[in-house]
This record gives sequence, C-alpha cells and structure tokens, in this order.
Amino acid sequence: MVNFGFIEEWVPAPGKLTSWTASPQSLDAARRAPIVPTPPSHQQEEYLRTVRRHGDAGFRVSRLCMIAFTIPGAPDYPAWTRTFNAFLRRHDTFWSWFSFEPDGSVRRHVMSPWAIRFLPTEHGEFGASAAIRAHVELETPAALWWDCCSFGVIEHADSFTVYAAVDHLHTDGIAQALSCVDLLMLYGNELSGGKVESAPVDGHLAYCERERRASAELTLRSPQVRTWLELLRRNGGGVPGFPLDLAVGDQEYIRGTQITVPLVSEDDAVRFEHVCQLHGGRFTGGLFAAAALAEAELGGGEWYFGLTPANTRSTPGESGSVGWYTNLIPVEFPVRAGDRFTAVVATAQAAHDRGKDLIDVSLHRAVELATPELGIRVEPGWSARMLSYVDVRKIPGVEMFDQINGGMYGSRGLSREVYIWVNRFTDVTQLSLLFPDTPQAQAAIRCYIAALQAVFAAVVATGDYAVPVTVSS
Repeated sequence: MVNFGFIEEWVPAPGKLTSWTASPQSLDAARRAPIVPTPPSHQQEEYLRTVRRHGDAGFRVSRLCMIAFTIPGAPDYPAWTRTFNAFLRRHDTFWSWFSFEPDGSVRRHVMSPWAIRFLPTEHGEFGASAAIRAHVELETPAALWWDCCSFGVIEHADSFTVYAAVDHLHTDGIAQALSCVDLLMLYGNELSGGKVESAPVDGHLAYCERERRASAELTLRSPQVRTWLELLRRNGGGVPGFPLDLAVGDQEYIRGTQITVPLVSEDDAVRFEHVCQLHGGRFTGGLFAAAALAEAELGGGEWYFGLTPANTRSTPGESGSVGWYTNLIPVEFPVRAGDRFTAVVATAQAAHDRGKDLIDVSLHRAVELATPELGIRVEPGWSARMLSYVDVRKIPGVEMFDQINGGMYGSRGLSREVYIWVNRFTDVTQLSLLFPDTPQAQAAIRCYIAALQAVFAAVVATGDYAVPVTVSS
C-alpha cells in the first residue's frame, strides 16, 4: 500500500543522512535569471500571494509536499547527485522563481536548466524519525525562493531511503507519484550507463501560457464565468465553508492540525461501489452523496455546494510532467433532510461530472471578473472547504510502491478551513482531514467523521441511508 498522509506520519528508519541543496553558483544564477512574459498559473499566483501575505506567521505557511521510498543495498552517491540534477533539469517548473513588482504584479524569472546544480552535504547519523522530519522541513525553503525543494538519502544497514521535498508551488498529488517513478528511472539510467530511457515531457510553462491565453478571453458574459458567479451568489456570495463553527474568529494565523482514519475496508468499498452503480452512480458520486448527507445532518440546508481538485494535464507530454496541474471544480446538487442515499447518488454523480465543464476556467479568474453589484464577497486569500478523492490504485507505477515502501506526504501549514482527502488503496479507503487547530474545530471534525462513517456503514450494511428528519415540538 502507498503510505499517504502528513509529514508527521512519515517514520523513516534511523541512519546516516545526506541531503542535496542548491549550490551557491546555482543560487547566483537564479538571482540573475531574466524575467519572461509567461505568468504563473492562476493557482500558483494566488498561492504565492497568500504565502507573501502571511510571511510573519511564525511558521511555514506554504505547503511542503514530500515523497519517500526505500531501496535495498547501498546508495551510489555520485549517481544520486546526477539523478537529482537530471530531475530538476527535466521538468521546467523548477527553472522558475517569482518576484513581486511595485505595481503588485507577479513576474516569472527563468534560469537556464544547465545552471542548476544541487550538491550533497553529509549530516551524520540520525537516530530519531522526528529529527529527520525536522531537518527536512527546516532545510527546504518556502515558495518565495527559487530553491524551494531539497532531496536526501538516509543510509541504513542494508538499505537506504530516498526523499524529495518540494514546495506545493511546483507539485501536486499526481506529480508526487510521477516524481517517485521519475527518480527511480533516472537513477536506473545512471547506474546502467544510460540504458534506461525516460519518455519526453511537456513543460509546465506551456501549460501556464495556455491557461492564461484562455483566461484573457473570458468576460462576465462567458458561460463558464456566469456559472461560477451564479453558484457563489446562491451561496450568499462566498465560497463553500464547513457546516460547523470552527471558532477561527478574527485570528489571522491558525496553524493546521490533521487526522487520518479508516473510512471503509476494500471489501466494504466494493459493496459501497456496487450500491452506487445500482442507482446510477460511481464511487465518486457515492462519496459526494455521503458527504452531502452527513453535512445535511450536521448543518441542515437543502443544497450541497463543494469544491474538488481536478487534474488539468491534457497533452500526452503532460501526463508525465511534474508541476501543479490542478484546478478546482464545483460539485453542487440538492439534498434535504429525509433524502435517501439511493435517491441522491445519481444526482451527485451527475453534479461531479458536470463540474468538469469548468475544469479549464479558474474560480480565481471568475472572482477577478466579478463586479460589485453582483454581491460576490470573496476576499483575497480566500479558503474554502475542499473534498478530494484519489483512487490511488490507478496511479501510474503504484504497483511498485509496495515493494519500495513508497509514501507521499504533506505539511500542515496555515488553515482556516477544512480540507478533506479520501484515498482508496488496495486494502482500505482512508479519510484524512486538515483543519484549524482550535478546540471547537477538533470537536466539529469528530462529529463530521462520525457522520460520514455512519453513512458509509449504513450503505454497506443495508444498501441505503437517510438523513433523520427532526420533528419540532
């Protein structure tokens, strides 16, 4: 099974740690890199603005994404130096850094890939997993710096663990899995003297250019923009939020905390999926139907409105490209107290599929186009409740993760909303949540987990579930 979770859940074995970071010459070349016309993607720009806005938070606001895997035998350190540099030169997202101009615009600087050179540093023996985790987080710069990534090897008695820590600015969930496969292929190529070829990849810069060209043509009259803004207006002018009070108040900086729990076993996931199929849905629709019913029970209401990330890779070369290729799409449908799961699942599935019509139209761009009379009240740096579903079994190369104890992890960062990940593995479907670290939020999350687990358990056991109807006296 792929290990999936937060950095605190990564438990590397003790060993001798060597890490790779940018050389002084590379840092100097990055500082001198010229500005190019290609802007960041909408997602990247808003992320950069948020990181900059909260620069005095006192903890890492930008999200660190990390992969790790273990290989038998002893590491070839020169081969790993060549591997990490080949990886950075292969994916053009790593050639960029971004500056803020006096007028507030974000500009991209691009350096030559051949000026990129990461060098190893030996740090000696580490006996505790916590110390290794702390080293990785402290050593890896945040998103506002070019070198916001680091690599490492932890050498054990008869094996070694490799990690790659990359700021979210340059990666996403799929890219993390791709990075693992890519690094193994590149290392194999180095050990074999160039006999392991990697398929060519398209660059992230071309994706950003494509997205921005399309965005520049959008207006308030564009159907996709109208759809986004109508959804926000129906939601009181704002993005979707968690149905229970998280007690964040006016606190500007609230660090996130996390929890991961089993949702269903794979046998039960198969039963759940079968019920979904019998009633016009798939597992994805069933998940959103269950979430909507759980939220209807917790917070009332007659309409579910959520956001979910979608993969925006669309060319053959992008299928293997490392970068942040995601956009948020809406999932919205009616749900009321007393509705049954079997009556909602097809509607939820249709809503998820319909949301894909907006995959190429950023919510950030729609909000940017909104005029005051529309009543849109989305503030800069907004955050929204998000529910992500990944069928990890279908990730390319996932079958080798079991053999190498492969894992993908993320840091906590800043949190004022609830981010929910449901990941389906070969033996279990897990529920992970990142949320504000307040006592009230802790209690609210426990209620949410119990409600969602109850829906899944009932569907698996009886084939249906209905939100209880409260009768007022």
